[in-house]
Amino acid sequence: MSLTAQDKGTVKAFWAKVVNKAEDIGADALSRMLVVYPQTKTYFAHWKDLNPGSAPVKKHGATVMGGVADAVAKIDDLTTGLLNLSELHAFTFRVDPANFKHAGGVPNGPAPTGRT
Repeated sequence: MSLTAQDKGTVKAFWAKVVNKAEDIGADALSRMLVVYPQTKTYFAHWKDLNPGSAPVKKHGATVMGGVADAVAKIDDLTTGLLNLSELHAFTFRVDPANFKHAGGVPNGPAPTGRT
C-alpha cells in the first residue's frame, strides 16, 4: 500500500492537531490494549505495574507516540525509516506481528481504570 500526497497531507495535518496530547493518547491507547487484549501483557511482564495509567504504561505510551512522530516525519519512506524499530520488535523483543493490529485497533470509549 502506498499513500497518495493527499493521504500524507491528511496524516500530517491530523498529527499537528494531536501532537500536544501525544503522551496522553499513547498512555490511553496502551492502557486499552492491555485490558482489551490481555495476551499482550506477556511482552511487558518485567513491569511491576501493568494497570491502566501506571508509570510504566505512561512511559511506554509516550515511547510509542514518539514512534508515531517518527513515522510522520519519515512518511515519504516508511519502510526504510522504520526498519530499525521493526527489527527491534521482531528480533529483540520477539513481538508476534499479529499483535500490532491490536495496538491500532483498540476500541474507542472511556479509558479503562484499574482493570487488569
